[in-house]
This record gives sequence, structure tokens and C-alpha cells, in this order.
Amino acid sequence: MTEFSTGALTGKLLVATPLLTDPNFDRTVVFMCAHEDEGAFGVVINRPTQTAVIDHVPDWHRLAASPAVIYAGGPVDLEGAIALGRVAEGRAQLAGGEAGSEGGIEALEGWTAVTSQLGFVDVSRSPEPFAAAGLEQMRLFSGHAGWGAEQLAAEIEEEAWFVVDAEPGDPFTREPERLWNEVLRRQPGRLAI
Repeated sequence: MTEFSTGALTGKLLVATPLLTDPNFDRTVVFMCAHEDEGAFGVVINRPTQTAVIDHVPDWHRLAASPAVIYAGGPVDLEGAIALGRVAEGRAQLAGGEAGSEGGIEALEGWTAVTSQLGFVDVSRSPEPFAAAGLEQMRLFSGHAGWGAEQLAAEIEEEAWFVVDAEPGDPFTREPERLWNEVLRRQPGRLAI
């Protein structure tokens, strides 16, 4: 069985292979938000819905990545929402600054980093401090994808998923319907389709 150290998949992409027969994940790209001994979770980043962000969190609409709709993040906890944000390069790592125009976003309550540029945003808070601290955009997901302790490793071993590096812009693509092909095309070797 393929072994992954704790956290090894956090910030990576899972790209569904043709061997994955679950219709919830057909041709999906999943951004991995957490990978722990107890399990893993991520959000499907290429399944937009028709539901506008402005209808649910109007204050955040101006920071919503285009298309500004809620995405179907996965089949788990469909009533829950996850907001993923992207910080301008270099802004998340500013040390010692106060939250605000000159400080890093890591100082703000309501920000939980996933990678150096990506993290969870608490959209129940005002967007202004986040924008001032360098938040460039966010995307709202309904539901998520989740796996038990050994479940994801088994699916990867069965070649149901390709594990590839993510680019910071992947979860915010303007063309989600093309993402599956684009991610595979930029891979070396046999994955480049």
C-alpha cells in the first residue's frame, strides 16, 4: 500500500482517473485542504453551481473569484460551506506586522492557512480586514470530499486518483470546465493528455 506521511497531501491536487467509478467524482479535481492520520478532506474545485455568491454572502461578492457562484465541493456535509481564499504572493508571510494594509493575513482571526497563499476564510466576518491584509479572492464551496484514515491511500493505490502539485490559482480558475484537462496537460510523462 502507498504510504503518505501526515500532511503530505495537504495543498496537493487529486485528479480523478477514468478508473474512479463514483459519479460524484467523475473528471473532478480536488484541492486537498487537510491530510492527517485520522483522515483527509478537500474540495472539488471544478464543479460550479448556478447559485450566486451574492445571494448568500453579499458582503463578500466583490472578492468572489469569477465565476462568482458557489461550487459543489463534494458529497459530504452538503449543508456546510467552506470558503477558500487566496492571498497576494508574499502577503501571508509578512512577520511582525499588524493586521491591515501592511500586515500579514496570518494575524487575522478568521484566517486558517492551508498553504503559504491559500487558506480558509470565515465569511461570517467583515471582508474589509481580509482585503486590506492582501486577500485577493475567495471561492465558496457547498460540501466537501472526505476520506477515512486508510481510505484515500487505498484509492490512490488502486489508481483512482493522480496526485499532482497544485498551483495557487487552480482553485480560482475562470474556466473550471477545462481544469481537469489543463492540470493533466501540464504534468510530465504519461499524465500529459
